[in-house]
Amino acid sequence: MLSLKELISEEQDPNVIEKILPKVKEFCTSTEEIKYIAIQKKTIGINFSPDCVVLTDRRIILIRPKTFGWSLDFRDYAWIDVADVHLREGIFGAEITVRTTRGQTDSMSDIPKAQGRRLYRFAQEMEERKRDERRQRDLEDRRASAGGGILINTPSPSLPTVPLPSNVDDPIEKLSQLKAMLDRGLITEVEYEKKKEDILSKM
Repeated sequence: MLSLKELISEEQDPNVIEKILPKVKEFCTSTEEIKYIAIQKKTIGINFSPDCVVLTDRRIILIRPKTFGWSLDFRDYAWIDVADVHLREGIFGAEITVRTTRGQTDSMSDIPKAQGRRLYRFAQEMEERKRDERRQRDLEDRRASAGGGILINTPSPSLPTVPLPSNVDDPIEKLSQLKAMLDRGLITEVEYEKKKEDILSKM
């Protein structure tokens, strides 16, 4: 967990951080790590209960106080479901917009530019990391819907076996079905080549 000093690295108001941090910790799971907190700063008027954006290693959380700051509205988006985080800078501040893979959008304005840029950099890193996870999840979903086996992503260097119908003995038919699975995106090129070699070696 980051210290208070680390959380105010871009001149966040420490009083707001101290107020919001315990409530954020209650909202997070026991193993979830808070990575950054950006605090809204409006240039016009006084904002006693500013909106906040919290980044954790699992999600992005938009927090908006309601009823004069006595309660908070939490809206969270898991990184695995975030398609894009957009940053738009204005004269006095920045606006962060979150778009999910299901087409939902949420945004928060009046974020100080330095904090907005930090949010954006972290979001881009998480997007790259989760993009591969989404690709793997989509591949497993397609395999499951096609009646194939589900691959579990393990650190083992060995390639997973690609299931073929047990009632097919003809190697030509096996190769044909294997090619069809490759064309439909159910297996990777590497898996295709390995299984093809196995079938050809038995001919």
